[in-house]
Amino acid sequence: MTDHSAQSSYAITIGRLLLALYFLLPGLAKFGAYELHIGMMERHGVPLAGPLLIIAGLANIIGAILLVTNRYVRFTSFGFVVYIIVINFFMHDFWNYSDIEGQHELQNFVKNLGILAGLLALAGYSPRRKLTLSGIKQSDKAMSKS
Repeated sequence: MTDHSAQSSYAITIGRLLLALYFLLPGLAKFGAYELHIGMMERHGVPLAGPLLIIAGLANIIGAILLVTNRYVRFTSFGFVVYIIVINFFMHDFWNYSDIEGQHELQNFVKNLGILAGLLALAGYSPRRKLTLSGIKQSDKAMSKS
C-alpha cells in the first residue's frame, strides 16, 4: 500500500466513523427526547409523526452501526442520502419561515447538503455488495477481497 492510498484509507475510515456518529447521536436522542422530537415534527406538519419518528430513530441507529462496522456502507450511504432529502424538505423548510427561524432552517438545510455530499463520496468509494444477511459477519473490505 503506498503512502497515498494509506492516507486515503485513513481519511475514508475517519469520515465514515464521523458520519456514523452524526446519525447515531440523533438516533438515540429521538428515543431519549421523544416528546420534544414529536413536537418539532408536528410543528413542521409532518404526518404520522409518532411512527415516522420511531422509524427514523431505528434507521439512524442501525445505519450508524452498519457504518461503524463497515458493512453495507454503499447501501447505507445511499439510504441516508434519501433520508436527508426527506428531512430537508419536511424539517428544514426554510421557505416557510422568516427572520431568524428561516435563517436557522436554511443553515440546517445547507449543512445537510454537505453531509449528503460526504455520503455520496463514501458511497462512491465503497464497494458494491449484494444485500444479503449471509455475509453480515464480514466487513465490506473483507467482502471485496473475496
